[in-house]
Amino acid sequence: MSRNDDLLEIEQLLAKYAVTMTRADTAGVVSVFTPDGSYSAFGEIYPLDQFPRLVEAAPKGLFLTGTALIDLDGDTATGTQPLCFIDHTQQDMRIGYYNDTYVRTTDGWRLKTRAMTFIRRNGEHNSGRPHAISFSSE
Repeated sequence: MSRNDDLLEIEQLLAKYAVTMTRADTAGVVSVFTPDGSYSAFGEIYPLDQFPRLVEAAPKGLFLTGTALIDLDGDTATGTQPLCFIDHTQQDMRIGYYNDTYVRTTDGWRLKTRAMTFIRRNGEHNSGRPHAISFSSE
């Protein structure tokens, strides 16, 4: 595969993440990650088996992402992708970016890790307050 083919495949993977999050398609969101993949935000790291509840608890709206800056290194890569999320109920926006790691698998490129950083009105960049959802009581 050429470098351009790899970049295009990763870009399509990230587009699938944004579209499936916008449509609240949990199976689609899970499918873009490796089986041992994780998402982090709000001071927590969520493994793949917690994604269905995490996606269900997430606000609904438009996940508008920009083109990721990707650094390829053989069968692995890292990247940063800007995000503007618009809540469907009040049209409130959240802005920030994802810091990602990617891995080439037998099924193509997948996200290994995705970490959210929010850009606050005061200019701070942080992962946010602890999330309202709890997994420990189950």
